[in-house]
Amino acid sequence: MKNSMRAKSTMWWTAWLLAMLLAPSLAQAHVGVGQTNGILNGLAHPVFGFDHVAAMVAVGLWAAQRGGRAVWVVPLSFMTAMSAGGAIGAAGIPIPFVEPGIAASVLVLGLLIAAAVQLPLLTSSVLVGLFAVFHGHAHGAEMPETVSGLAYGIGFVLATGLLHGCGIGLGLLARRWARPFLVRLAGGATVAFGVYLFIS
Repeated sequence: MKNSMRAKSTMWWTAWLLAMLLAPSLAQAHVGVGQTNGILNGLAHPVFGFDHVAAMVAVGLWAAQRGGRAVWVVPLSFMTAMSAGGAIGAAGIPIPFVEPGIAASVLVLGLLIAAAVQLPLLTSSVLVGLFAVFHGHAHGAEMPETVSGLAYGIGFVLATGLLHGCGIGLGLLARRWARPFLVRLAGGATVAFGVYLFIS
């Protein structure tokens, strides 16, 4: 038992250290934004913003960790609120604290996963929805005011769904293999990345 606990502790600190060492190369979501039109660019854009990837996969992991209806309600809440945030950003309406909000989403979602927090479903949905508005606004502010902008928006919503699906899949696999500590370990690494986003 003690050896098992020691191994888990070693894995936790190793993941934490690796995340802190690797984070400088991953931190910025909007460096080199590139093309922002068409569905393919919309699909690609979230994947190259590692803070977005971390948050979106974390939403899926937390939903799977909670289980039940949360597996689909929590990610759907994120996607819906993100779409609204994207529309606000595309309309040029400013929202304060977008980048700190994105960093906070990574940190808080990591903490929720690492501590295996079980909030009520409505509270969980509202919380991820609040974070999603910041992520959506960041994407929407880069969206062109054309028909291709709509395709871009559809692309980044689809990419978000795929990233949520990755998190859900990983979380459900960990549950099936009776390895819930792996999900909590991923939460710890996400916390480390969130801390870096705040101090970078």
